[in-house]
Amino acid sequence: MSKAFGPDYYKRFYRDQAVHNKTLVTQLGTAVFSMCKWWGLTPRSLLDIGSGPGFLRDWCRDNHPNVRLLSTDVSEYACTKYGHLRSDIASWSPPRPFDVTFCHGVLQYLEDADVARAIENIAKATRHVLYLEIPTTLDFSAVVDKTKTDLNVHQRSGDWYRKLLNPFFVQAGAGLWVRRGGKIVLYELEGTR
Repeated sequence: MSKAFGPDYYKRFYRDQAVHNKTLVTQLGTAVFSMCKWWGLTPRSLLDIGSGPGFLRDWCRDNHPNVRLLSTDVSEYACTKYGHLRSDIASWSPPRPFDVTFCHGVLQYLEDADVARAIENIAKATRHVLYLEIPTTLDFSAVVDKTKTDLNVHQRSGDWYRKLLNPFFVQAGAGLWVRRGGKIVLYELEGTR
């Protein structure tokens, strides 16, 4: 990954023109954990890939202190400033899986071959549920706020990503993916098979 995620990047996208802030990430974490409970899963471990300023990690520590948590980021700056493990998901996977994995705004920065390896590593890292946010080509044309979003990324179709994700996960909607062959079984209309 060649992009530098240093102080200027964090100032622009997390302070000056933030798309995601602490309040929104708190709502996201609450929603994902609530869906896990709906499916009969009480998360005991969480992996946060691309942790940035650590909003999700902080939410989890405050609201679920007994959850085993690992926050990671590729940015040396973010890891030093916010206390994450420095890792690149395209070449790293944890030694054991986590109940829930968050990968929020990461894969669009990777080259094609690195995305394929990253998804394999994410699958190894995810025991039950993945929350995944990646803006697609359609999103960049119709949804993304271009004044607040880093546009210096790879723009790919949703189908391109689904082809890589489908061997490992069932898409459940709202960014949630359930690990194939895992504990969670979805009704037919809850997930895309």
